[in-house]
Amino acid sequence: MRLRIDLHVHTVYSRDSLIEIEDLVPRCRAEGLDGLAVTDHGTLEGGWRAAERCREIVVIPGMEVETPSGHILALNVERPVEEGLSFVEAVERIHELGGLAVVAHPISLLRPLLDVDVLRASRPDALEVVNAASFPHSWMARINRALAMKLGLPMTGGSDAHIPQAIGRAYTVIDSDSRSVSDILEAVREGRTEALGGGITLRERLLKVLKMRRPLRVYFTFPSIW
Repeated sequence: MRLRIDLHVHTVYSRDSLIEIEDLVPRCRAEGLDGLAVTDHGTLEGGWRAAERCREIVVIPGMEVETPSGHILALNVERPVEEGLSFVEAVERIHELGGLAVVAHPISLLRPLLDVDVLRASRPDALEVVNAASFPHSWMARINRALAMKLGLPMTGGSDAHIPQAIGRAYTVIDSDSRSVSDILEAVREGRTEALGGGITLRERLLKVLKMRRPLRVYFTFPSIW
């Protein structure tokens, strides 16, 4: 079956999100999603609570892990990934905890740039090539698709939503054997995915920035992926 899953959503358990657990089911229904992954910054609490309370949709509990070299989505890990790990160590830890490691927004002008040599060495399971919060969206999507093809990694899409209106703006179509989380993640691991969607609007971007508790930084240098 082909499932539409937004693999990158933040709830109020992230310090910079306005999305309540109660928002998840109605937003999925409104956007035609089968489910989503809750990937709060540094905690699994939102994902676990969503899995308990949103049984009408597929919920993949997870967290976004921040390292000095970039961010990783840890999907369906048994317990939180500790802070202070390097990028390579974080991917290894996610695998030890039974999870799937997806590189979040690998190349983006609004975030520190991921070292491609580190990415190769870490052996993640997939690369997020469509991130609705990336700017400029279409250009970043093309660059990240090229990077995923270069490295031979499965491609995913996610909204990186911090406000309810952005849920489902980008998503992953997954050819899964069932609606179970284990089957869905196995399909991602095997590359049975299609990353789709667009970018968030300027108004939505401003709402997110105003909610953030740290200053927005823009990175202008750009690495060669070849």
